[in-house]
Amino acid sequence: MLDLLTEPFGASTVEWVALPLRLALGVIFIDGGFGKFHRGISGTGRWMEGLGIPFPQLSARLVATTELVGGVLLLLGLLTHWVAIPLAFDMGVAVLISKFRMGAPFQGGEVQGYDLNVILAAACVALVLSGAGTLSLDRLIN
Repeated sequence: MLDLLTEPFGASTVEWVALPLRLALGVIFIDGGFGKFHRGISGTGRWMEGLGIPFPQLSARLVATTELVGGVLLLLGLLTHWVAIPLAFDMGVAVLISKFRMGAPFQGGEVQGYDLNVILAAACVALVLSGAGTLSLDRLIN
């Protein structure tokens, strides 16, 4: 009976935990990185400059590339432990900027909050700890 409470779907489902997380994060990061390039990466750099981010044009390109390439690698489940580290850092910086530079609330109201950035950072940390799981290139390689 205790197993039904602690593992209602069985212990074998644990290996599938990372899959929906990896797929959702992959899509979100691809969209974020592609969007920065598509809307005009120089504009993203100017926005970062306005926030006082050092080397804003370089930072914009680095962030957009990290999100785009990282998102693709997450979808594939390739190098998941390693790819999730810079993505977690990216979102951690986004939280700090949103809170301390932009003064955004935790949850959005008139301006977008930084709650999504917190959950994205936490989800990336979860992938650092868990790896890619089932249906991943990481699994095929190992």
